[in-house]
Order: sequence, then structure tokens, then C-alpha cells
Amino acid sequence: FTEAGRFLSGQDTSAAQHKQCPNGNNEFRPKHRQARFLIVNRMSPISVCVTSRSFIGRIGDIQEAPFPGQAEDFRRAEKFFILEDLMILIGITGGLASGKTTVAGLFQECGAFVIQADHLARTVVAPGRIAWKEIVKTFGPPVLQADRTLDRGVLAELVFQNPRKLSVLNRIVHPRVAREQVRQTNVIARQHPNAVIIYDAALLIEARAHERMDRIIVVTDNQRIQMHLARQRDDLTRKEALARIRGQLPLRTKRRFADYILNGTLPIARLRPTVRQLYREFLQEAATS
Repeated sequence: FTEAGRFLSGQDTSAAQHKQCPNGNNEFRPKHRQARFLIVNRMSPISVCVTSRSFIGRIGDIQEAPFPGQAEDFRRAEKFFILEDLMILIGITGGLASGKTTVAGLFQECGAFVIQADHLARTVVAPGRIAWKEIVKTFGPPVLQADRTLDRGVLAELVFQNPRKLSVLNRIVHPRVAREQVRQTNVIARQHPNAVIIYDAALLIEARAHERMDRIIVVTDNQRIQMHLARQRDDLTRKEALARIRGQLPLRTKRRFADYILNGTLPIARLRPTVRQLYREFLQEAATS
């Protein structure tokens, strides 16, 4: 619900680790830039890639489906979004209190636009919104505060102790967060066609949002530091912090999706040069796409 060439270690702060390529080298091979279509059908986001440049349109504008037999699927979609393909979209994820938001802030210092999944989640569950109504109906009035906003602490206590309830909550929230992320991305892309856009999302992979990204950055930490920072930042007990950590994919799993890996335990002064280098690379790619 809360949404957030060389390994960056204490000995090497010059670059982030690039994902190992099939040829055995650590040299990064850029992915093929593709237009991204996001279909939201029955509240479930599905990403479809095609190898042509994208455009902004509505369902009625589509004359041909990108793959045989999909035209009807497109037209049956509850809503249809197309991300512009001029900008570059970078997903940043990691574990609880891993430092991913700090890294996103460093990209923002460089000039990148940052969209935070946690802020989107707060927006889509605001009082009176459809997601808010579904959450109250599902979990009951005790999850509400006096001002009728959701009591995130009570809700977290309910779902992080019960995987089934967490799954129900995610099914309510994730599709709506996905739609808002796409909407905000399109707004930025129209105004700044060559933008570098950062999507800071703790559940980037769990929500399958990584399928809409051009690059994935995973920010790592170790569980001891993670536990300490999470308890300090969110005023959690050890049991509560551990439950939230276990409610996310393990970092070793997230690393497999990474194009770049950053060590979130390093001081900001040592992370900043690497982020600047990556930003220059991303900016150049956006400008030449």
C-alpha cells in the first residue's frame, strides 16, 4: 500500500552495477525503445509493447491492433492509455527504507521529473473516491479516521498480518495508481518531450509496473539497517517492520529485474556523482529516441 558496469560499493562509487548480459560482460546493452500501451480492463493493468512510435489517441482512433486478434480486446478495455515514446521512463524500487526516495530526489536535483507512487496511492484513496469506498466496504468503518480519511496505521496492521487481505487491498489500489501514473507521465511528456521521468515505487515489480518502464534501478540495503530505519522513520515495532518487509518481494528477487543497482546505504555525497552520470546517460537517450 505504501507505495516505494560496476557495483556501487564502498570501494567503487564511479558507477552503478549494470545487469549481467548474456555474453558474460558487465557492459550495459540498451533495451529496444518501444511504444507502451497500457490497457486497463476490469481493473487489471496489462502492458502491451509494439515496435512503432506511440501516439495519443482514444479507443475509437484505433484502426488496427498491434498483434493479430487483439482489436476486440482493445475496444473492450474499460480505459485505454498510451504513453508517449519520446521521454524516457525510469522505475526506481527497493525494499522498505532502502533509500530509493533519496535516490529519486538526487535525480530530481539533476532536472528529472519525479512521480511518487505513495503520493498517487494517497490521491486515489482520498475520501469519496471509488477506491476509498471499496476499501471502507471491504475492511469496515474502523479503517477511517475522524475526518473520514483512511487510518493508514490501522489498515497496515490489518493487511500486513494477513496476505489475503493485503492482496485484496492491492487489487483495489494498484490499477488506479497505474492509471494515475500514466496520466501524469503523459502530462509531463506532452510539455517536455525529451524528459527523464522517474517513477519511485516500492511495489514497482509486485504491481507489474516495471513492465511499463524503460529502465529499472534497484536500491539495495541490508535488513539490519532496513529494520532500524523503518522503525525510526515510521515509528514501528520490530514485528510491524518485519511484517512490512515480508510483504514485499525480497531484494534478491528485485535485483533480477534491475538494469542498475545502487547501494542505498552509502552517504548522499557518494551517491550523487553516480546519479548525475546516469542522468546524463538517460537525458542523451531521451533526446535521441
